Amino acid sequence: MSAHSDEQALEEGSSFAPKFDANGLIVCVTVEAATREVLMVAYMNQLALDKTIETGVAHYWSRSRQSLWRKGDTSGQVQKVVSLSVDCDQDALLLAVEPGGDGKACHTGRKSCFYRTLETEDGARRLVFRS
Repeated sequence: MSAHSDEQALEEGSSFAPKFDANGLIVCVTVEAATREVLMVAYMNQLALDKTIETGVAHYWSRSRQSLWRKGDTSGQVQKVVSLSVDCDQDALLLAVEPGGDGKACHTGRKSCFYRTLETEDGARRLVFRS
């Protein structure tokens, strides 16, 4: 099979073949299913992906703790998976979830980890909190 046909099969075929990086991880963008608001970006390894698919609850790989992490175990904000999508070359995942608890996905107590925006003025860069 040629490289072109392999690429076409990956991009246009129906086989789920996620590409993990050299550390065995794949990036996962998580959005709220109802609003499509980005809640967080995390990583999964094969075990986290398998557990997510098997249980219907989001599992991630904590790079800092080097351990499997079921979202909501300590916070109560369990993420029920509504859908799992893969990008064109299968090296990134998109989870649409129904957030549990009070719906705050960020460890800072906010709904989304993306609560600041970049502003530039006269060459200076600063982060501004979103309302």
